[in-house]
Amino acid sequence: MMSELIFVVEEDPEGGYTARALGENIFTQGETMEELKEMIRDAVACHFDSPDLAPKVIRMHFVKEEVFAL
Repeated sequence: MMSELIFVVEEDPEGGYTARALGENIFTQGETMEELKEMIRDAVACHFDSPDLAPKVIRMHFVKEEVFAL
């Protein structure tokens, strides 16, 4: 049983957010942060065969890239 699953969350250039799980083949997206959380819950539930195998905690790690000129 996995105790925790970490998602890397980034702003999508076309709008909304994308989330990619570390160590598992799970990817999802949502237009708002609330929608993204719901989509992550759904993707995790679909990925694991049994609720007993799913992580108890989902952590979201936000990555924001900014580029600017000197």
